[in-house]
Parts: sequence; structure tokens; C-alpha cells
Amino acid sequence: MSLKNLTIVFLILSIFLFAFSKQSMAQEKRITIQKKNISLKDAFNEIERQTNYSIAYKKSEINEKQKINLSLKDVSLGKALEEILKETGLKYKINGYHIILVPKKREQEAKETGLTQTIRGTVYDAETGQPVEFANISLLENPSIGTISDSLGHFSIRGIPLGYANIKVSFVGYQPYIYREILLTSAREASVEVPLKETSQSVGEITVRPQVNKERAVNPMALAEGRMLSVEEANRFAGAFNDPARLVTSFAGVSGTGGISSNALSIRGNAPQYTQWRLEGVEIPNPTHFADMISLGGGVYSALSSQVMGNSDFFNGAFPAEYSNALSGAFDMQMRNGNNQTHQNTFQVSLIGIDFASEGPLSKKHTSSYIFNYRYSLTGLVADVNLKYQDLSFKLNLPTKKAGTFSIWGLGLTDNNKVGPLDKEDWESYADRQDVKTTLEKASGGITHKYNLNNDTYIKTVLAGTYSGILQDVGQVDSLDSHVQVVDITNKNWNIVLNSYINKKFSSRHINRTGITATGMIYDLKYNVTPNYGLNRPMENVAKGSGNNLQVSAWSQSVFELSPKFSLSAGLNAQYFNLNKNFNFEPRLSMKWNFRPDHSLSGAYGLNSRRERLDFYYVVNSTTNLPGNKNLNLTKAHHFNLAYDWHISDVLHLKVEPYYQYLFDVPVEPNTSFSVLNLNDYYLDKILVNEGKGKNYGIDVTLERYLKKGSYYLLTGSVFKSEYMGGDKIWRSTRYDRGFSSN
Repeated sequence: MSLKNLTIVFLILSIFLFAFSKQSMAQEKRITIQKKNISLKDAFNEIERQTNYSIAYKKSEINEKQKINLSLKDVSLGKALEEILKETGLKYKINGYHIILVPKKREQEAKETGLTQTIRGTVYDAETGQPVEFANISLLENPSIGTISDSLGHFSIRGIPLGYANIKVSFVGYQPYIYREILLTSAREASVEVPLKETSQSVGEITVRPQVNKERAVNPMALAEGRMLSVEEANRFAGAFNDPARLVTSFAGVSGTGGISSNALSIRGNAPQYTQWRLEGVEIPNPTHFADMISLGGGVYSALSSQVMGNSDFFNGAFPAEYSNALSGAFDMQMRNGNNQTHQNTFQVSLIGIDFASEGPLSKKHTSSYIFNYRYSLTGLVADVNLKYQDLSFKLNLPTKKAGTFSIWGLGLTDNNKVGPLDKEDWESYADRQDVKTTLEKASGGITHKYNLNNDTYIKTVLAGTYSGILQDVGQVDSLDSHVQVVDITNKNWNIVLNSYINKKFSSRHINRTGITATGMIYDLKYNVTPNYGLNRPMENVAKGSGNNLQVSAWSQSVFELSPKFSLSAGLNAQYFNLNKNFNFEPRLSMKWNFRPDHSLSGAYGLNSRRERLDFYYVVNSTTNLPGNKNLNLTKAHHFNLAYDWHISDVLHLKVEPYYQYLFDVPVEPNTSFSVLNLNDYYLDKILVNEGKGKNYGIDVTLERYLKKGSYYLLTGSVFKSEYMGGDKIWRSTRYDRGFSSN
């Protein structure tokens, strides 16, 4: 062995022996407490004073003022703790230099029915993704029922009566977290993921109110924007059809635009097509059955079933820096991991088809798992329209010991619609005499890899591919039974997406996330449409193009906790689209001030932009017979958002949000009232310029009572104005300017 290697080994052994000797010295600390009528709190203080340990416990589980008599002289730490705790019903665990006091394990008593279920989950650091071990998890309804997370952050609470359950998760140095409204059925175990946010202040410096899972987005960079969407909500809300897109129409500032037959979302007066859909961290095509066929930006319902959907984020403006190519809102969806201990299968039959889901462990030893869901229907979902669909979603979670965690995921759908003409005596419009054949196919899939460089830093990379294909053929019958083809559309888009970022926690007061997203686009477009359906005129080439392009965005964002009451987030996104050589810088800024324990003010600003659909760029100029819109710039918008939060009680929450959005560089048709902000057709045949504008402003109010003792309610109201300026420089109301909405 070389001298260099011997030196390295010697240094490692020295460090190890030093740490071991330090730990041994702490373990050998002798305790002396000889006092009568000493309170438990004072006894714990004596332990902390005579050793290097800190003691953590839940105040609700112990009477700190309880008096005891102690006659301890030069005893071990373990002996002292046993004597102090013998009348408390608590036991202790030592984690490093922390002594954690938890309730002694009790037998879980099931109700007389004997119908119980298990809650499994993982507790992790919200900012680093690292598991939190020895976290205390207990039921809010019965704090004596609980458990401790293991070295991987996993926990399991068995024997919980069926129905709704709420859990509280706490650990010394972290803000307590309340996970509400966990639905327990006899069919499957409940699975939750609990992010804990580290607190930078000392214990006792400030009263910290527990965070409820709905109040903050899963993404730690979202300081004042967005909210988490749970699967349970999608299953519970009336009219949601287990569809998360329909669920969010119950949120303030979000309106459905297509009636009961469509899940199109107008967010704060914006057109539905400007909502970005993301899955596992990358942008995907709208994952909705029959998207754009019933209404632009919407379809029948989402192809991502609630059977596989995990906790996701919904943003309605001023997004964190990592979100590019989004103008009005972003739906950042995640798939949950399958149960890594027990196989579970679900089969459902309903009026809209069949649904089969399965999940379970691939290897219990390596805690790997699978989950998938398949749905199939031959049912007419809309009157007089024969809609057929299939979709499949899956995820494999594959942790490794040294190479990080891999996951393989996918989502695919296929839709078919075939409608023949009505009988002649029933003709009232040209649509009644059309023969329509439509096929839509969409797929997204990829590999995700997360690797922890150390306890404070990880790298997450996603390599994904997406496909979106639309084929439509429309024929029209005249009074002489002649058949004329009036629509022939082919739109095929393949995207290859690489998204990678590094997440670094510099301290409990500073976290940074920096990354890059590259999207390679390959496409084949052909839009042949008749200029006048009523006259049975032959088709004309509206848009045509094929090729490949690249869009790249690089971004960085930091969150700073400047004081226990005030936090600031600042970020920048830079993106480039090579089709029109468009380059854009987008600053993002937000803050939050907890000026009282139950009151907070927050604000956010962001400059956002979005490219148009590729077929818009390839609209044929009838004069030159060349693409007429290839030089269009990105549409941009300034977002300003304020919010006041008041936690009236532990279960009652009021939120008031005034906002203002100013849009510019909007594509419009010169000298006309047309603007893409008001578009409602699934194809475009106009030559445009970036001279339009738009503005949306209003105030959203939400009053929500979290589920407790079987009671829940949500009241939302919005007063808003939505306007646009077309190519004629005149301001008008958009088609989404309803003035107000309420739920």
C-alpha cells in the first residue's frame, strides 16, 4: 500500500475513532438529580444540562407540570430516563444527540364492526427529499394511535376504522404537518407522502402553526403561489367524475367553459388552451379524451385516472421559475408509487366503461413497486355522439442502494368518434348532414432518475417522449345525396424532452433549484378545410408543414427565509425557440409575511410566455403559398398576485386574492377584431401579427372548512374582468368575461 493510501486510511480511522469516542463519552455521561416535587419539564432540563442531548416530545402527550420525586446519583442516562418516564406512558428513543419521547405502543382497538384499514406513507424533507426518520405520526382523532417513521422515512398505522382519518406528523426542528381527509375504504390501503419543512428558529422563539396539506404546493419553490390537489378531493367533489380538471373548477378564479360535456378550464379569464399540462415534471399534450373536439382546450375527462394519480400542484399564475411555456395556469401532475408491501387490485364497472387497476411490490426486499390502470369504454358519453376511448397509465418505482431511485412511467390514450348524417327530414344545419370520423392518439412516457449527492443536495433528471396525433375526415351530404369531403386534417407531433435540475439546501434559510429543459419537436401537419360548409365548396389547404425544432429553457430560483416571519423567493427563466429565433428572459419573484400566527400576507410577480400551436405557424399565405406566421413571437404576460390568509380556526380557512394580468405581443389579425385570446375553433386560417393585448383582473375569495366529524364545505367567489385588444386596436370583452362566478 502506498504512503498516500496509508495516509488516507489513517485520516478516516482517526475521524471514526474521534466520533466514536465522542459518542461514547456522551453515552457514559452520569446523571445526578436529587430533588423532591420536581416537575417533568425541570427534570428534562436537568438531563439536557448534564448531557449533550436535547429532548423532544409532543406537549399534548405529556403533563409537563407533573411532579415526581427523584433520587438519582451518578446513574446512567438510560436509567435516569426510565425513572423519570415510568409514570408517563412514554418511552424514549435516541437519534444522534436527540432524545425523542413517544407514546408506548398500544394495541389498536378496532370498532365493533372489525372493519379497519392501514395508512402507509413516507415522511421526507420538503426541500431536500431526504427521508425523515423517527418522525412522530399520530391520528388527530385519537393521538394515542400512532407510530414512528423508520430510517427510510416509511411508516404504517394499522387498525384504523374505515371512513375519513386525519394524521399529524411532527419532528424536532420541523414545522408540524397535518394531513387531512384521508379516505379509508375496505378495498385498499391508503398511501400518503408527507413533506416536512425545516424551521430555522429556535424552539420557543415563535409559535409555529401546523401546515395543512392543502395550503401549500408540493413544489418547495412555490412560496406564495398554487395549492396542492389531493386524489381524495377528485374522488369526493360533486360533478368531478374522478377528473382532476373538473375538480379545480370548484376553486376560486377557475371556470368551466364547455358545460357538463367538457372539462375545459378558464383560469382568471384566460382561454382554456393556455393551461399547461405536466406529468412527472415535463410538459405533455393535453391528457384529456377528445381534447379540442368538444371545446378548444378541453375534452370529456382526463385520461390520468385518480387510481394512479398522486398529490399534484395547481397554479393559477406567477409560477416558479422552472415553469416555462405557460401563460395562464399550470397543472403539475404526479403519479403515486404503488404499494411496496401488499398487492391490491380494483375492478369497477360504470356507465362510462370498465376500470381495472393493480399495484403491489416488485421486490419487498428492495421496496420496489408497480402500479397501473386501464380503462375501456364503448359507451356514448354525449347524446347522439358515439365516443369510444381507451387509456393506460403505469409507473414502476425502482430504488437502488447506491445508484439512486429510478422510475419508469407512461400514459397513453386513444379516442375514436364516428357520427353519420341525420335523416333529411331532421336537417337543421350543415352539421346535421355530416359524416365525421375522428381518431386521436396521445402518449407520454419516460424514465426519471433521482440521485442524492449528500443529505442536502440531489439531482433529478427526466428523459421523456410524447406523441400527439389527430386524424379527422368529414364528409357532407347534399340534397341530391352527393358526398363532398369538407375536412381532411392530419396533425402528428413527437417531442423528446430532457429535464434536469440540481436541488441544493444551503441552510435551513436558503434553498436553490437550478436546471435546464430541452424540448425537441418533430411534426407533420396538414389542414385541408372547405372555406364554406354551407355551399359544399371543395377544400383548401389551410396549413401545411413538417420538420423539427428546438426549445430550450434554463432557470434558477432560490427561496430565502429572511426571518422567522418573512420569506422571499427570486428566480429567472431564460428560453429560446429556434423556429422564430425568439429569446426571452422571465423574472419571477414572491414573498410571504406571517405577521401573526394565524394571519399572513403574500405576493407574487412573474413574466410568462408561451409559444403557439405549431400548426398556427404554418398557416398558408394564399398570396405566396408559404407559411405566413413563422415569424410570430411568443405571447407574453405580466402576472401580479396578492393573497391574505386567515386561519380562523384549526379547520376553517379564509383566503382573499386580488390579481392583475397584462398580456402583450398577442397574435391578432390586422385591422380586424380577431385575437388568439378569443379563439374557439380547433384550427386557424388567418395571417397574424404580434400587436394584440389583453388584461384580466379581479379578486378571488375562498372559505373552506376542512373535513371534521363528517362535515366539510367549500365556498368560493370571484369578481373579474377579462378584455382583449384585436388588430383594430379596440378593447372588447373576451368570450370568457363572465363578470363573476361562485361555487
